[in-house]
Formats: sequence, C-alpha cells, structure tokens
Amino acid sequence: MKNLIRQSIRNGITFGIVQIFFVLIGFNSMIGILLAKLAGIKNPGEIPAPVYMIGYTLLIGLWVGITALYKKKELSIKQKLAVSLTSGVMTALLAGVLCVILSLFLVNKIFVRDVFTVLSFDFIRGTLFQMTPLPGTLATMGFLIGGALLGCLLTIVWNLQSVKNVRSKISTTFKNGLAKVQRLARGKNHLIWQIAGIALLALAGVFIPMKWGSYWNYVFGTVGLYVILGLGLNIIVGLSGQLVLGYIAFFAIGAYTMALLNAPEPHNLMWGFWPALILGIVLSALAGILLGLPIIRLRGDYLAIVTLGFGEIIRILLKSDVLTSFTGGPRGIQNIHGPMLFGKPFNTEVDFVYLIIAGVILASLVYNRLKQSRTGRAWLAIREDETVARASGVDTVKYKLLALAIGAAFAGLAGGIYASRNQFTGPDEHALMASINVLSLIIVGGMGNIPGTILGAFTLKGLPEILREFANFRLLAFGALLVFMMLSRPDGLIPTRRPNFKEPAPQDGEPTKKEASNG
Repeated sequence: MKNLIRQSIRNGITFGIVQIFFVLIGFNSMIGILLAKLAGIKNPGEIPAPVYMIGYTLLIGLWVGITALYKKKELSIKQKLAVSLTSGVMTALLAGVLCVILSLFLVNKIFVRDVFTVLSFDFIRGTLFQMTPLPGTLATMGFLIGGALLGCLLTIVWNLQSVKNVRSKISTTFKNGLAKVQRLARGKNHLIWQIAGIALLALAGVFIPMKWGSYWNYVFGTVGLYVILGLGLNIIVGLSGQLVLGYIAFFAIGAYTMALLNAPEPHNLMWGFWPALILGIVLSALAGILLGLPIIRLRGDYLAIVTLGFGEIIRILLKSDVLTSFTGGPRGIQNIHGPMLFGKPFNTEVDFVYLIIAGVILASLVYNRLKQSRTGRAWLAIREDETVARASGVDTVKYKLLALAIGAAFAGLAGGIYASRNQFTGPDEHALMASINVLSLIIVGGMGNIPGTILGAFTLKGLPEILREFANFRLLAFGALLVFMMLSRPDGLIPTRRPNFKEPAPQDGEPTKKEASNG
C-alpha cells in the first residue's frame, strides 16, 4: 500500500505541474471556448466564467483519477479510492498554490502581462471562479479532488462484469459486421462489390467538392497534398528505413520548377503547367539521387543530420540575395499560371481538388504496387537490418537510391501542384517545420500504409483548420500528440501489418518440418 501511495503522490505532483503549465499558457481558457462550441453556443461570453472553470477543473480531475488507476485492475475498491484521492489531493495542493499566487497579483494589482501574456486581471478572476481569493482557491481544489474521485468511480464501473459483458457484445457485433463485409468483398461477387465501392468513392470525389465552399476545398486540397508528401516520405522512411529530415527540399524543387517555368516573372518562359510539372518531378528525383550518392552509407542520426542540412541549404539558397534575379529571392515568385485542360483553364479551387484527388490516387497506386513488389520486399529487408540484407544478396545501394528518387518524385509532384494552386511560392514556405509536419503525420498515422498516411494528414493538417480558433496551441498539441503516440501506439493509429510468408507445401514423399523434427 505504501508503494501505491508513493506512486499516487508522484502522479499528483505531475498533474499539478501540468495544471500550472496549462493555466499559465491560457489552456484553460481554450478549453472553455471548446466546451462552449460543443454546447452549441456561438458567443462564449454568454456562459459565465465559473461555468468554464467548473468544466475545466472537473475534466482535469477526471484525467487525474483515471490515470491513477490505469492498469491497476487488481486493487480493491478501498485501495482505488485511496489512490485516486491521494493523486487528486496532491494535484489540488499544487493548483491551490498557483491560485494563491494569482490572488496576490490580483489583490496587489501587479501587472504581469509582460511576462505571461494571458495573465490579465479578468483572466485571473475567471480562474478563481469570479470569487474572492480564498473561496476561489478552495473551489479549484474541491473540483479537482471531486473530479479525481469521479474518475475513480467511472473506472470501477467500467471494470464491472456486467459492463464488460455489454462491451464484449458490442465489440463482437462490430467484429461480426466487419467480417461479413470482408466475406462479401472476397466472395463470389467480390468484383461487383469492389466496383460498387470504387463507383461510390468516384461519385463522392466528383460531387462533394461542388458543395463545399472555396475555403473547405482549399483545406481538403492541402490535406491531399500532404497525403502525397506522406506517401513519398513513407517510401524513404517507412519502407526503406532512411531517416530523412530535409524532405521538404524536394517539395521546394518541384514548386520552384513550376514557378520558374510557368510564371511571367522573373524569366517569362511560360512552358505551361504539364511540362513544368513533369520536369519538376524528374528534377526532384534527380536531386534525391544526387543527395543519396555521397551519403548512401550513412544511417540513423547521421543521415538525419546530413539531410536536415540539405533542406536548409536549399531554403537558404532560394532566399539568398545572390540568386534574387534567378529565383525571386526572399519575395518569392507570384502569378504562377494554372493548368489548361482541353484548351480551357483549370484553375478554380474545385478544379484543383479534382487534380489533387487524381494525384493522391496515382501516388497511392504507385506506392501500393511498389510495396507489394520485389523492390518493396528489398526495402523492407533493408529497413529491418541493412547488414543482413546485404549479406542476403540485396543491392542496398541501388534500392536505397531508388527509394530516395521515388520519394523525392512524389514530393516534386506535390510541390508543382501546390505552387500552381497558390499562384505563389517562396523560400519561407519550405522551412524545416514543413518537413517535421510530414514526418509527424506518418508517425501518427502509421508508417508504411496508405490509410494511416491519409488519417495522419487529416489529423495534423485538417483538424487544425477545423479548430482554427486554437491556433496558438498547435505546437503544444503536436508535441502532446506525438508523446501520446510514442507511449500508447508507437506503430501509429493504423499500424502496418508485417508480411507473412507461407511455408511452401512439401512435395510428394517429402516430410513436413514437423515430421522431420520428430524424426
């Protein structure tokens, strides 16, 4: 029991520090706005500040209580109550200290916005439930402890046998339904079902963009571009196991090729969209090969550092005043023309959504075909153990260069479409953060598979736009999400299934492996 109490104290201290951090960055205010949106209230000011804080502190308390009992099913009800209460009390004590400090600022009228931008007097009053210091502090502590006990109660109910039976029935029903769908897809009429599924997706892809406004077409177009980028980086990182951090440089090459060949300034070449797109893809692939040749024997962190340097070199060169006459310098290139299709301009947001969907389909088909091929198996062998792969006869140099070239070509495709759609490209759009975003989406979604890449792109690029009001917390959300993924689902939301190779059937008269071992 003593060990449990110690663990509970550590848990409470951790959550107390988290609570202090959240308040100092204004996270509690953001949660209040989110609760208002979920309640369907357009003007959050209609809800009094105490209601915000009650909801916020109860959520934190629930988190504390549930976390304290995570994977502790063997404890008795009394032990569970003691553990949750201890964690809640420790969290409440640290939160109470913060409330006392904030009350001193309020009472003495100390202006601290120069240090903490969110700590206005109104913010402090809201944090104290619009009460005087002592009642506000006690209210914060009380709701945190109450939330922890409520989390304990929910955990106990969740693990009751009757609740487990209901959960099991629901899970079984879902699995049976999924199995039925799979049988239909693999049965006698599987072709009919597959054609019907493809037809439904095609109809959705044709008609849904017409119903969206330009903003949502832009958002989902951006998601589609990041899907292409994610598939390309998945070839390099997810399949061949090469950790590349300067991947956005290939995207920049594709974008700038489109801009230089299809914009009136600085050269007025006006090649047209399609030749510029193809050349951008080719140049990006060549850049991947040229980058790979001198560093092909590097692995792990060393490879990551070198490719990071490559990405920054490309960005600095594009931004350099020396190359302003050629690349446009820091101001970038504007008025990039869109594609023409059958002699008609193809440059509205809806048109570009169709083009991006086509790009996603093409990239997915190529990716899937490569993954299932001999080349894909060679990449997987290199990823698992390059030394063993080389000893097994795999030409590691050739296949690693091929992965870099194809992955870079995907980035060049996305870059060309991106520059044409935005009618602008500049060096600041190809910074390190863009590479990290692409790497993050394949980590979150799951390396090495298409559904995971799509889910990761939507999570990291679609959701921030849907929740645009909380833009100040994007980096915090990214960091928290990555930490959560590493702890709970290190293989991503949709992990890749490892290939299973069936043992060949024995020839006539040849003993099986089991018979041979018994003999």
